[in-house]
Amino acid sequence: MNELLQKVLAGQPRAVARLLTLVENSEVEAQTAVSHLYPHTGNAHIIGITGPPGAGKSSLVTALAKTLRRQGSRLGIIAVDPSSPFTGGALLGDRVRMRDLAGDRGVFIRSMASRGSLGGLARATSAAIQVLDAAGYDKILLETVGAGQAEVDVASAAHTTLVIEAPGMGDDVQSIKAGILEIADILVVNKADKPGADHTVKSLEMMLHLGPLGGTRHHGRVLAAPQMVAEKAKDAWQIPVLRTVAITEEGVERLAEQVEAHRAHLVTTGQWLARERARSEREVERLLQDRLLVRLQTAVLPTEREVLLTAVAQRQIDPYTAADQLMALVLKR
Repeated sequence: MNELLQKVLAGQPRAVARLLTLVENSEVEAQTAVSHLYPHTGNAHIIGITGPPGAGKSSLVTALAKTLRRQGSRLGIIAVDPSSPFTGGALLGDRVRMRDLAGDRGVFIRSMASRGSLGGLARATSAAIQVLDAAGYDKILLETVGAGQAEVDVASAAHTTLVIEAPGMGDDVQSIKAGILEIADILVVNKADKPGADHTVKSLEMMLHLGPLGGTRHHGRVLAAPQMVAEKAKDAWQIPVLRTVAITEEGVERLAEQVEAHRAHLVTTGQWLARERARSEREVERLLQDRLLVRLQTAVLPTEREVLLTAVAQRQIDPYTAADQLMALVLKR
């Protein structure tokens, strides 16, 4: 493992691919890898890309990656594909859609199955980000599964979050219901050459203007207008609404400029460190929950668990009481 880790730190793509496979398939390997690599992380700009199915996320990731490569960035791309709830399998088709990047040694693409994880991200995503960061990729593009309203987890994993919309995707009010606009640092209307693009742009701009979605954030929190009086207005990021046509790369240069502008904004206002702390807190909480679940599963005998679940199903006890009794068994052992 030590030799493999040294090769990863040297930025060798084959070593990175091998370690990511180990990390994705084993929690123990993930812990070992992250423990060794963590001191070498914290340099990459993590860019989350999310939005509804059909918005052209993969095409836009490809176009953005090409632009960033021309600017000299070394890129890691993690594309999360949905898993079947029945078989657990995943198509992992994002690499097929990103074939234009094949052969570029400055781009590393990894498809990951969500494996039932909610929030649009795979469970191994955080560890994979650390591996790519340690390997020297200065920008990491994180594309989430196209599940719409469940994808807000990307905001806790990324420094900069792009929410991709497209004309003709349905009722504009759905965007408000979804809550997905609240996570956006940059809003992108892709397929802007299609009918209805102007309407989509105006609708998003109106939603931002009306708030509380809108353009005022301070250290990762959305602020209402009166709060801006109390907190420094210069710290607020004004969320832009951009137009792109991914297949022709129209507007992508402007998007890359705004991504860099947001990174600079985070650094100069101190929000970079605030988001790093929020990311760390979320990851520690997730790992703690995983360990508590494992503890529950190993400390309670299957027969004890079955007795309680049967009692709940037969209305002999309620679910809260059953949970309390299971917890008591865990604490006793």
